[in-house]
Amino acid sequence: MLWTAVAVAALGLSVALEIAARDYGVPGPMTNQAREVVFAPKSGTLLYAGMALMMVVLTWRQRFIAIGVAIGVDVVFVLARWAADVKTAEGAGYPYGNGALWVMLGCAVIAVTRRTGRERVLLLKGVGLGLVLVAGRKIGDTWLLITSKSRPVVLDQYVAVADHALGNPSWVAGRIVRATGSIGDHVLQYVYIQLAAAAVIVALYQLRNVAVERRFPRHHLVRTFLVIGLLGPGIYMIYPVVGPIFAYGADGGHWAVADLWPDTPPPITTPDQMPFNEVTPRNCMPSLHTAWAVAIFIHSRRGPWILRHAGTFWLIATLSVTLGFGYHYGADLVAGVVFTLTIEAGLRASARGWDRSGIQLVAYGTAVFAALLASYRYLPMEMAEHPWVFGPLLILAMASVIYGYVRTTRVWEPKTVPAPRQPEPQPELV
Repeated sequence: MLWTAVAVAALGLSVALEIAARDYGVPGPMTNQAREVVFAPKSGTLLYAGMALMMVVLTWRQRFIAIGVAIGVDVVFVLARWAADVKTAEGAGYPYGNGALWVMLGCAVIAVTRRTGRERVLLLKGVGLGLVLVAGRKIGDTWLLITSKSRPVVLDQYVAVADHALGNPSWVAGRIVRATGSIGDHVLQYVYIQLAAAAVIVALYQLRNVAVERRFPRHHLVRTFLVIGLLGPGIYMIYPVVGPIFAYGADGGHWAVADLWPDTPPPITTPDQMPFNEVTPRNCMPSLHTAWAVAIFIHSRRGPWILRHAGTFWLIATLSVTLGFGYHYGADLVAGVVFTLTIEAGLRASARGWDRSGIQLVAYGTAVFAALLASYRYLPMEMAEHPWVFGPLLILAMASVIYGYVRTTRVWEPKTVPAPRQPEPQPELV
């Protein structure tokens, strides 16, 4: 039922966004995805990551065949484009990836025509897992386009003023990143771009036994990623924010308040809504990159030491780049952490069966998240004028959700019962 609900929701959202995108004169997620069956894809790496997720349901022999077919199809496409002197579409940038999409579609056909019963269901789940990851990227891109077209004004001034309570961390991080030079810039940029690849690595570890056990675990990282991606853009429509580098930096052009980022913190003045261009996505509140990085960190805790360290590194690096590149305010990150923990708690509670502790944790996280958004919108001046009061309160609110999540989920962990001790054999009396 859950997989069916996710498939129906994804399909319905794709159709709705396709119609909405057409109203703005651009292709929607379904059209963009269909083009990648033949034309150069926008992200070949993501397509192969989706195929990797699908292959968790295959045997090793089938995996080698799938990889061979994908590479073979890509070679044919590259040679055909070279022979026809067809250039890679502008903005696509990847000559490979079509083969991975063909393999996933081919496995879907095989599942329907050549499999029956549980084997058909398992293979379709695998295909769905891979295609949903790929489709999620297309849906997200369309969502961002719609936010820029449908929200002519943004609330950056409110968040920037409220961010004084946290010490304007984006301005501080921006100066630190600039001081690291090109090396720090390239490393952080790579981390920011390859977030999905990091998630796939953690997900593959969690799903490593699917082919043997012939079933998926009740809860894994991909579920959290998908729900974050579905709910987050909806909040962008309610709370449109473009980020410091656009609202207060050179990248905003004449739409920016002034060219202040990262050298001069914004002044504490009464905030107001400000018009902005129809190109820049309103994708700051909450920070979904932070949300996804927190999810990777949580799900990497049960892996081997290298996976745990990688999850920690990715979280720290993602927080650094979102602030240091001027993409987000500190207030966005606080909201993103609370947003993720609330979603993760809800999904875990759903997987194990709802009880009082699960309902209370989700309700509390939702209330804190709503309170954060309301305070940024209606109390920014008070927050900026009393930073030693509101700054600790913001951190305390986030910390309380973290503490509640850790405490509650530890209770949910299955208890290991030691085996009963066998009585020692008594020596025989002669």
